[in-house]
Amino acid sequence: MTYQQIRQDPAIRTYIQQADASLMALGFTEHSFPHVTQVAEMAAYILRTLGYSPRMVELVQIAGYLHDIGNLVNRVEHSQSGAVMAFRILDKMNFPPDEIALITTAIGNHDEGTGQPVNEFAAALILADKSDVRRSRVRNQEFSTFDIHDRVNYSVKKSELKINEAHTLIKLKLTVDTHFGSVMDYFEIFLERMILCRKAAEKLGLQFKLMINEQQLI
Repeated sequence: MTYQQIRQDPAIRTYIQQADASLMALGFTEHSFPHVTQVAEMAAYILRTLGYSPRMVELVQIAGYLHDIGNLVNRVEHSQSGAVMAFRILDKMNFPPDEIALITTAIGNHDEGTGQPVNEFAAALILADKSDVRRSRVRNQEFSTFDIHDRVNYSVKKSELKINEAHTLIKLKLTVDTHFGSVMDYFEIFLERMILCRKAAEKLGLQFKLMINEQQLI
């Protein structure tokens, strides 16, 4: 089974759509196809750049595409419920046990509440997920009712995650419009995520750096 086959599966698409509908009802930012596709591609970029095999790259794409389906069950502990859902989906599709193990472990460890970069595969998914901060994920268009999550995401005009040529560091570079959200706002809600990104980078043998408006903060 390939990443493209996973993307085209009607049941999986339904689960992603309904999971995002639940988050929309709760006032969360977008977690639908733009987000999961971005995470899949960024996780693939990380492992491809670091020299992992084409199949490993494809498997991390699949993990990225499936990583948020647990929101279908509940936002709380969605990484664990998502891992269980992914296990059943992939098992029915006759994925080999070693591939199922990699994907479910990554999904079950991607969230900062309970997750840890237990292996390089999970680390790539963490970095890809936590770096997807952007204005287009904000659904609320009424500025006067923005909460801090809306302000922070809307303030990010550009987000870029890059590994240097020497493969010694990975840099998250954000361009932030401080009219909508301050750097302090970003740290108030994302500090735990950035600490997890640092641990994930270390698992991949990289140093993590966070740049906001050309200033290095981590």
